[in-house]
Amino acid sequence: MVPRFVCDGDFPDVEDFESYIISGSKYSVYDDIQWIRDLKEFTKMAYDTGKKTIGVCFGHQMIAEALGGIVQRGINGFMIGIHKFELLKEKAWMHTFQNPYKMLMLCQDQVTNLPPGSELISKSLDCPVAMFSVGDHFLGIQGHPEFTKEYNKAIFESRIGKIGWEKIDKAIKSFEKDPDTALLQQYLMGFLNHK
Repeated sequence: MVPRFVCDGDFPDVEDFESYIISGSKYSVYDDIQWIRDLKEFTKMAYDTGKKTIGVCFGHQMIAEALGGIVQRGINGFMIGIHKFELLKEKAWMHTFQNPYKMLMLCQDQVTNLPPGSELISKSLDCPVAMFSVGDHFLGIQGHPEFTKEYNKAIFESRIGKIGWEKIDKAIKSFEKDPDTALLQQYLMGFLNHK
């Protein structure tokens, strides 16, 4: 894996790599910033050239926005802590099917309309688009299978003025259960390796 800091304008040529992961960000995909506009164009090129691409949180939203979906602030504000999600479909790249699954969340924006040709894979009451695919080479996941509870907690507490202590306290209490991190990482690797 070779990280590229697209927020600094460091974009690869779309043909440089076989697959891409678009990670999280403190920005919103609808912010009018040059690197975000450039990333939308890059995402479209990756889709058009058939590159396997996974979007995580901001990246999930970027896939939706770039391909014709809509991203907005979540109606309930910040969604943080460990949440439970319903899998709607069992996909061939899911070597272990577990329903429901638990995932670490840290988002304020959400996909509210899927792009054309999408397939909704998982959801919850508070997050109607938790995972979706477009074709067989694009996958978006709203949560954070790459985060730990400790990292999440540190981010919550650094944003207490934005999030509010009541919501943070509830999120920290949700840490009594463990997220299904290994399962979700298996899903992402399975998706990347599935032919």
